[in-house]
This record gives sequence, structure tokens and C-alpha cells, in this order.
Amino acid sequence: MKQKKRIKKAVRKRFKVTKNGKVIFSHQYKTHLKINKSGSRLRRQKEPGILKGKFAHKIKQLLGEA
Repeated sequence: MKQKKRIKKAVRKRFKVTKNGKVIFSHQYKTHLKINKSGSRLRRQKEPGILKGKFAHKIKQLLGEA
């Protein structure tokens, strides 16, 4: 009997795969000690980041998507 692939819970919390297969993540360093960071940097970090290439493929494997 073939076993079902186990999904890594740490990866599931940090990444999300969209309908089109893009891997989205939330930027780090955006909540703590904001006074030292510029406004443009904080605005950039609000938007979700998109992973590309081999690393995105690896995350999809860990999520059981690929």
C-alpha cells in the first residue's frame, strides 16, 4: 500500500500556493522595531512576495502540490 505524502506544518504556515501555481510568502522583519525602518521599506514588506524557480518547486513538493 502506498503511503500518503506528509505535509510539513512549518511550511504550510509560511507559504501558500495560488490557483495558478504561484508560491506566495509573507515578508519578515515587518512588525518589530518599526521606528528604525523607513516607510518605503515597510510598504514594500506589506505586499506578499512571490517565489520563483527551484525554491518554489521545493516548497510545492513539501506542501504536496507538485
